[in-house]
Amino acid sequence: MSAVVSRSTDDPYAMPLEAIDVSDPRLYQLDTYHPYFERLRREAPVHYRKDGLYGSFWSVTRFKDIMEVETHPEVFSSEARLGGITITDRPMQYRRRSFISMDPPEHDEQRKAVSPIVGPGNLKNMEALIRERTIHVIDNLPRGETFDWVQRVSIELTTLMLATLFDFPLEERHKLTFWSDCATQDVNAGGVVDSEEKRLEILGEALEVFTRLWHERKKAPPRFDLISMLAHAEATKNLVDEPMEYLGNLTLLIVGGNDTTRNSMSGGLWALASHPRQYARLRADHGLIPSAVSEMIRWQSPIVHMRRTAVADHELAGQRIASGDKVVMWYISGNRDETAIERPNEFIVDRKRARHHMSFGFGVHRCVGNRLAELQLNILW
Repeated sequence: MSAVVSRSTDDPYAMPLEAIDVSDPRLYQLDTYHPYFERLRREAPVHYRKDGLYGSFWSVTRFKDIMEVETHPEVFSSEARLGGITITDRPMQYRRRSFISMDPPEHDEQRKAVSPIVGPGNLKNMEALIRERTIHVIDNLPRGETFDWVQRVSIELTTLMLATLFDFPLEERHKLTFWSDCATQDVNAGGVVDSEEKRLEILGEALEVFTRLWHERKKAPPRFDLISMLAHAEATKNLVDEPMEYLGNLTLLIVGGNDTTRNSMSGGLWALASHPRQYARLRADHGLIPSAVSEMIRWQSPIVHMRRTAVADHELAGQRIASGDKVVMWYISGNRDETAIERPNEFIVDRKRARHHMSFGFGVHRCVGNRLAELQLNILW
């Protein structure tokens, strides 16, 4: 691929619009991406990048335009065989179908199999356990010395929750975090996954473990854990016979229960540390915690983007998107859209309409576990 990419040191306002590639990992590694999105929102809110790092694609950067894509799944498909939800065009043999990479009605049927686990009744049942674990983790943090908040708090709390949702052995819970990271890591960014072959090798180990658990749960009466729910639900009872689809749903549920909450726990601490006046307001008034949590989730934007593929010609913000085009919704930009959110670059713990953000997506694919994530964060802070 002979892509000319934007360098992290470039002035985004001095570059030709067509040269901007907001998919460049270096922009995120060096935290220099916001000015690029700011320019696109102002001058080209639906922006076409030809032959970028991830091929040719449309970037949708404004709140209202992202909402239009999200609410028209009949035009903008999530189907895995068309590309799924990731900006990367993986070879067909490495694409893992899951209900997030399906369109209605198939998506709806599989999602319903697991959604009761994050329903209001079960959240109420889990609240005491989440609170007990959170208190234990916080009380056992070192005092008067530097420690790694991500490892000691964010990863530990989300991994404990994941193990509970899957009824996975607590002593092996860190495998879940490892598999989550392997499932989402960009092979271009460096790390343990440097090829799709390596990713599949590692996730194959996860599939082996969860296939064993599936057969154990299938033989037992239905229980309130994700594997048992998948094994006994009508829409998913034969999922184990489609290994890549089973793996796809497993990684979706692991990543979904890990990334958003973990990143928001880490980003929330950074937000408070870098905004001492807002932190002081929160300490003085714990009634602000719910709005502060939503603001952390917006300000952090734990999910950077989602991809769709157009299955019909469509005009969006004056641009003609053709059937077959790759369309990327940049939540990280929509959450800073000046036309939709007042003073979007500021972190405000008592923001009005604080839940008016894009971090959980919207429409049929809105994050199924968003209320659980909010509950965990409310208890932590």
